[in-house]
Parts: sequence; C-alpha cells; structure tokens
Amino acid sequence: MIIGDNREAVIENIKTFAQSGAFHNKVELNDPVLTPEQNREITRSFIENRTSMLYKLKSKIAVAMAKTATKIINKDTQIIGLDKIPKDIGGALITSNHFSPLENTVIRHLTNNLKRKHLGIISQTTNFAMGGIIGFLMNYADTIPISTEPRYLARDFLSVLKEKLVDKKQMILLYPEQEMWFNYRKPRPPKNGAYFYSAKLNVPIISCFVEMVDMDEDDTEEFKKVKYVLHILDVLYPDANKTPKENTELLSQMDYNLKKECYEKVYGKELTYEFEPSDIAGWKKAL
Repeated sequence: MIIGDNREAVIENIKTFAQSGAFHNKVELNDPVLTPEQNREITRSFIENRTSMLYKLKSKIAVAMAKTATKIINKDTQIIGLDKIPKDIGGALITSNHFSPLENTVIRHLTNNLKRKHLGIISQTTNFAMGGIIGFLMNYADTIPISTEPRYLARDFLSVLKEKLVDKKQMILLYPEQEMWFNYRKPRPPKNGAYFYSAKLNVPIISCFVEMVDMDEDDTEEFKKVKYVLHILDVLYPDANKTPKENTELLSQMDYNLKKECYEKVYGKELTYEFEPSDIAGWKKAL
C-alpha cells in the first residue's frame, strides 16, 4: 500500500541526499512543520494524559486496530531468525530500517509472534500532528513522542523508557535512521539514540532488517506491490566493562555492520550509496 503523493519528487530527494551522505534528512514533501511551542504541547499532553482513563481506552482501541492491520499487511511476511531471540528476554529495544508509515507493522508482527501484548513505537512529534485514522494510530497505538527538547529527553522521555523497558519489560521500536525514506532498500548509517538508551538502561538491542521483495501485482501505475521478509540479525548487549559512551559507539557500529551484511546477502550486491532505481522497492522504472 502506497501512502503519500509526489513519489517522483520524494525519490529525487532520496537520490540527492543518499549521494551527498545526508542520510537523516527529511525527504517527504508535505509533513507537518511544528513550532517549538507545538512540539512542547505534544510532549506535555502525552506525559499529562497517558495515565488517564480516556487515554487508556483510546490506546486499547488503537492497539486493537494496529494488530488487525498488522495481520492484513503481513499475511505474506516471513520472519527469519526468530530463534535468535532468547525465550526469557525481558525489555528490549528493536532497531530496523525505516521506509514506510506501515513497516512498523512488520515489527508488530514479530512481537505478536513473541506473544507480547505491547510494542512501544518511538515516533517524531510531527507524526502526532497528523489527522484522521493514521493520526489516531500515531497518537494512541503505544506510541511515544520524541523531540529535540533537552529537558523532555533527559527527564520525561527517559522516565517513560525506563518504565516500559525496565519495569514492565516491554519491547520498544526505535528507528536509528530517524527519517522515513520511502521504499528505500539500503540500510543507512544510524544515529546514536537507540544505542545510548540501551547503554543507559542496560537493555539489549534486537537488530532487525526488513527485506522488500517486488511482487507481480500492481499497487499503483508507478509501483508494484512489495512483500516483506523480516531478518532477526542478533541480540546485542551493552558491555558492563565499558562506559555508556563506549557502548553507544560499539553497539551502533555492530548494528550497522549487521544490517550492511544482511543487505549484501539478500540483495546480492555490495552496499554503496550511489543511487540506482532498484534502490526503491516496487518502482516500475527499475523493473
């Protein structure tokens, strides 16, 4: 399912940023733009309302909707490497490549298979400003807003992560690539957030990579449908003998290397960031 217009322009942005090494730049054209005050209002509202009965009711409905969508979207999704996740694993951060508003359902498909009731999803505040059904899911389907405000990150955000990962032993999805790049097959160098919080809270990282396979059936005039193969690469643990800074750097490099190796194996080519049409899954120009 293709969500969003102006795909040609978005792909042109991907091409430009990939070849210049600007791997964390926004490529979508019409995402909401928030003022600092609007950002603070979203995070304030989340912190103040998340324990209310109304919020919990909406969350229950949104999670049920997300789980239904997960079953539909991932009816053909294959999971490889499920046995790499220990049965007694507690709270964990999950990292994966970020290429669609719907690919978090692939990770939810994983946590459903692990019999987990909840999957926390860390999402930028701009996503919480969306309207309609997508906006409802973005606000209530176990989502956690992240912003650049230092006070929120250091106090409230960290407190929520500790509650979910350490106290409740839940799993949380955090995209190290930051911005969504539409149907982009290649893993991008990560930002440090996931690895810092892994080290800070002493929780493991489940390293994942989603392979996209072109199908014969058309999705739109420009794109074929794609199906997913979720690769569980490894479970990475912080080293108790290293500092948080050392662990952050080590885990980041280990995770990127795993994703790079998986990309090269499943697509049969060396990872470079020279753009070619086949970098965009399902794009008919590449077929």
